[in-house]
Amino acid sequence: MEEDHEVSTKDVAVETVRGPRPISELGRVLSHEHVVMLSDWNQLEYPEFAFPEGRDAAVRKINTRLKELKAAGIDSMIDCTACGHGRDIALLAEANRDVDFNIVVSTGIYTYDELPFPFKRFGPGPGEGREQDLMARMFLKDIREGIAGSGIKAGAIKVCTDRQGVTPNIDRILRVAAVVHRMTGVPITTHTNAAGKVGLDQQRIFAEEGVDLACVTIGHSGDSSDLDYLRSLMEAGSMIGADRFGFVMPGQPGLDQRVATVAALVRDGFADRIVLSHDATIHTDWWPDDPERSGFPADWTQLLIPQEVLPRLAKAGVSEADIEKMLVANPARWLAPVSPY
Repeated sequence: MEEDHEVSTKDVAVETVRGPRPISELGRVLSHEHVVMLSDWNQLEYPEFAFPEGRDAAVRKINTRLKELKAAGIDSMIDCTACGHGRDIALLAEANRDVDFNIVVSTGIYTYDELPFPFKRFGPGPGEGREQDLMARMFLKDIREGIAGSGIKAGAIKVCTDRQGVTPNIDRILRVAAVVHRMTGVPITTHTNAAGKVGLDQQRIFAEEGVDLACVTIGHSGDSSDLDYLRSLMEAGSMIGADRFGFVMPGQPGLDQRVATVAALVRDGFADRIVLSHDATIHTDWWPDDPERSGFPADWTQLLIPQEVLPRLAKAGVSEADIEKMLVANPARWLAPVSPY
């Protein structure tokens, strides 16, 4: 399909854990992943639960996975771990230090409704705009100054809408994200409940706030095989994330159906509006590493796309050129910051 606008990525840089990198050099990008997800209380008070084998072991595990990804032909990832999702920016920096691999990190808030208490009391004052909201000031600091004093700046804004829908709290978050995007040009990536088609609600709110929907990726869209719903998101201008390969939950498509859905959309001419990923995590205390105990498949890792999904897409008739669009050109175009507007 025709693109709404052309974005040149030549000589444009994006912020990564290792500093600004030319977008044209990002190579193949996994567009929705997590490196570290940790519970705040474990990080602060029970590190033995956050790092059962020690922090150094977690660094080695992450470092090894990044090297495996690089060897498998993946060059970059967008880490969509936001506030409430257990960021550890220092751990990322340490694990990424000696690996030629690019990690774009995110600001934003991960919640399906409830907000931490400070946000309930520190909203905009009388006569103040959304840019004075505490969460807006936090997002802006992450983008302009860096996260947690690290100097590592966010290159994406992450927000969520799940089966609860657009509650008043979620409405506030989405509108703040829209304002911060327009102030900075940093793109928006989302978590959605595809079964509830909440991506349409996200697009509606962003459009009401004047956001160019080409700057938005509607995440977890691959949890749906409703082609009409997926086409509608892309026809409105957004990217969609076929970004949970390997993730299996009751009532959701399996691997074969996810591949078939992407192949069908590519045949329909939407290859320039799809990005690929897994939504997998390298180190977390949210569930055990053992698949039998966690309930997640053993192959739900960030290696599944290069090792298994790409051959399946090729067998389903997706060309190498279209695969390169979904892994290289589309993430590059989406990540390229636009001028504030």
